[in-house]
Amino acid sequence: MIEGAETIHYYLPVSYHTGKERDYVSFLWDAYVTNVEHDKYQFAFLAYHMLVMSFVYFNIWQIKLIRPVQFETAMVGFNKNMEKDLMAATSPFVFSVVNESTVLRFLKLIQCDNGKIGTYAKLVGERNNTAHANGNIFFNSENEFGRKVVDILRTVEEIQRHSSDIIKEGYRNFLIASQDEEEREYVDVSEQVVEVLVKQFYMSMSDIDC
Repeated sequence: MIEGAETIHYYLPVSYHTGKERDYVSFLWDAYVTNVEHDKYQFAFLAYHMLVMSFVYFNIWQIKLIRPVQFETAMVGFNKNMEKDLMAATSPFVFSVVNESTVLRFLKLIQCDNGKIGTYAKLVGERNNTAHANGNIFFNSENEFGRKVVDILRTVEEIQRHSSDIIKEGYRNFLIASQDEEEREYVDVSEQVVEVLVKQFYMSMSDIDC
């Protein structure tokens, strides 16, 4: 096992809307582990990259729910059908219909500048290179792949830091909306927290620790 790779779970949701979503993320992790165990680091990278892009989609989902006006404004340049689909989305995985380099630009809404987004987009380029039949093996050793995992997690941690303000804003909105037990979705406090906050916002342990 690549040391530290499991840290990605700290940034992935603790609860999902559907079992299908949970199973998908588990499948990606299992694919990563299996390929590492068999020294197939190139395919392990593909699975790990998909976990990281899922993390990105969850962060963008939080932006969509917490700052809907800014999110809608950020879709300038999208065709009207794409804009309609994204605004009506009921799952973060809908963002997968957008080119990965393009969807990363939503992170400007949490103050990731063009330089940082360009760096994140390089991961997409590396994924594209490894996913084509070009005759190259890009990760030939555990150490080499381990260094790439460290770089990837550094990116994840940076994006999460940029998300802290919007997470706090989401907490504040939730507390204000949930203070009246006669009007909120659930009378039981713990059920309100789990169903309306944690599950709806696809919150990770990192979000909760925030």
